[in-house]
Amino acid sequence: MRVAPNKASRTNQAAQAPAADRPSGARNGAPAAQADHRSEPPHLDRDDRVALYRFMALHRAIEERGVSLYKQGKVPGSFYDGRGQEATCVGAAFALGPADPICPLIRDLGAHLVKGTSPRRVLAHYLGRPGGVSGAREGNVHFGDATLGVLGMVSMLPDMMPVAVGMAMAFKLRRESRCSLALFGDGATSVGDWHEAMNFAAVQQVPAIFVLEHNGYAYSTPSAQQFVVDPVERAAAYGMLGLSVDGNDVEAVFEAVRQARERALDGGGPTLIAAHTMRMHGHGLHDDARYVPAEQLAQWAERDPIALQRDRLVALGVDTDAISASVAAEVDQATTEALAMPMPDPATATTGVFSDGEAIPIGIGRAPWSGFR
Repeated sequence: MRVAPNKASRTNQAAQAPAADRPSGARNGAPAAQADHRSEPPHLDRDDRVALYRFMALHRAIEERGVSLYKQGKVPGSFYDGRGQEATCVGAAFALGPADPICPLIRDLGAHLVKGTSPRRVLAHYLGRPGGVSGAREGNVHFGDATLGVLGMVSMLPDMMPVAVGMAMAFKLRRESRCSLALFGDGATSVGDWHEAMNFAAVQQVPAIFVLEHNGYAYSTPSAQQFVVDPVERAAAYGMLGLSVDGNDVEAVFEAVRQARERALDGGGPTLIAAHTMRMHGHGLHDDARYVPAEQLAQWAERDPIALQRDRLVALGVDTDAISASVAAEVDQATTEALAMPMPDPATATTGVFSDGEAIPIGIGRAPWSGFR
């Protein structure tokens, strides 16, 4: 894995960092150089590497099914997917402990799956059924099961960053060995809440991890029209460690977050990780993304995160076709069960919308990495 620390200037970073660490934003639009698959990662065993692949494949398969259901008129509202960005959310979530909460965004379905949300509940949520994650109370991307340590997002980005910082501050005050993680896009770094979260987290040295899904666009606005100084370089101005990582390499993302978590629990404070990746579809199904150059998408398609991990597993002798068949069967079964659920009762529309008692505590989620066994 290659992880590059923040440099004093963009010029120095481009000159000194290896190709896999250079910012991929609108300056060049090119993906990182292909990672070396021959080395055995020191903190991942064979089962871990298979699990990372399966979570990414499941992420994509569920969203592909969601797109199909949406086009059939069975999913209300619009639909947003994370095609091309699966490695970032899966790798990040895989490095978290069972008591570490995560704040995912609209393209981070893999984080929900890693923490224990079932495909059946995800698809039921898309369909607006009571058996879904929100009990048919939210739209198709605004969901999260707090009992598993997954906090549902809001659309005003990056509002979940201050939430993650607040949780991390609570862990510090209680002297709990926990950290929080927030995912966000490059567009969110242009909003004041991002500055406040970064500054407070650094001043208070809270155990928080910030993962920037650096896909080069804020909806349709390229990075070059958002900022001059790349967000990862701004980390130094806050007194925070900033790192760049290949966001299409799930094992590299895992290792960067694993190290950040270790630092946070050891009192080393927060870390900003810029995971360079690409949103392969438009902002939503309503967006044809004609503003993205075709050659840029073609370059990134050659480094599809699922294909990269599949190549690793094939080299290890893993039957990836069997994994794909297993994922397809699981999604088929989950779809059948979700479609069989009844529609919600309109009389219960306000039930559970407003808190009328004690807040639900942030619970313990699944932590599948072998390091937690």
